[in-house]
Amino acid sequence: MPELVVLTEQLLAPVPGGTGRYTSELLHAMVKQVPSGWTVVGVTAKHKNPAAAMVSGISGSRMMPLPRRALTLAWERGVRLWPGGDAVHAPTPFAPPAPRRGRSLVVTIHDTVPFTHPETLTRRGAAWHQAMIRRATRLASAIVVPTAAVASELASYAPGPARVHVVGHGVPDVLTRLPAPDVAERIVERLRLPERYVLAVGTVEPRKGLDVLVEAMARPVAPDLPLVVAGPPGWGGVDLAGIAAESGLPPGRLHLLGKLTDRELAVVLQRASVLAAPSMAEGFGLPVLEAMATGVPVVHSDAPALVEVAGGTGVVARRNDPTALADALHNVIDFPEHTAGLVRAAKARAARFTWAKAADSLWRLHVELHNAAHRGPV
Repeated sequence: MPELVVLTEQLLAPVPGGTGRYTSELLHAMVKQVPSGWTVVGVTAKHKNPAAAMVSGISGSRMMPLPRRALTLAWERGVRLWPGGDAVHAPTPFAPPAPRRGRSLVVTIHDTVPFTHPETLTRRGAAWHQAMIRRATRLASAIVVPTAAVASELASYAPGPARVHVVGHGVPDVLTRLPAPDVAERIVERLRLPERYVLAVGTVEPRKGLDVLVEAMARPVAPDLPLVVAGPPGWGGVDLAGIAAESGLPPGRLHLLGKLTDRELAVVLQRASVLAAPSMAEGFGLPVLEAMATGVPVVHSDAPALVEVAGGTGVVARRNDPTALADALHNVIDFPEHTAGLVRAAKARAARFTWAKAADSLWRLHVELHNAAHRGPV
């Protein structure tokens, strides 16, 4: 009976971020489509409490003999410590060096930020990701990327013999369904949400361009609306409140919500007047797709992956340009009829992206690789 091992370590990260969302949503979708005869097991490094990585519906969960830091170092140095299973899916570059004979290893590479914008990561983080990505394209059985933009960039920065497959993301059901009105109202009151606002969703770190967004909201042409930022602090010490003060944005117009539950995020997202995604670089841009699916207009940067995902249904602003971003936000708010057309097109486009479709594509890939290893190519 073939066993698929999914590395779920990202679910235990201090800041799981978008890759944590990807790991969770993908695994939940894959356990609903397990091919006949296959089993699915989640595997993490050694932890005192791995509960956050437990996913209902899988056949089991295991821990490696080494804690995260030691396992990271071992795999980085090429120690062939296999996590078990006939097939392994690594939802991030945190992966064993290469598959064992007769086994397969699929690695998801979310973006090429370590190559294109290394300054937005820690020096250690950029170097580690560059090395792991290059090794994966050389030695893994296959590579999965979320957009054609990443596939193209990967061919330039980390070429290798591993086949690259473009598999998009999806939208969690919880974000497209509002909770009961009384529950939603309690969330609004607890978070002190304004009636109308510009929303940004993501970890507060240099790559997300949130500093540029705060500066844009202080421009005279920007919409006279509060800015709500939903997401935990990450690395880099991005002080949005300090940037707001320096830019002249009144303190009352900046609302930092921190990390939210999915239910809270659903309410915050669906009440937004516009979503701003000013990232310097992305591999996909889940908040953009989630806003598209819920009928919220989107202003996004000209990062290639965001342009690809939005597909012309959002308003584009140049990266690192507060004035262009302010103008784009102004156009969305001040021209509602045009914006309504974009929203309709965005909802139709977003419907093509589902986690079920992603899971189906990945199961086809894993089964193909398994068959090729045991019975010849199919």
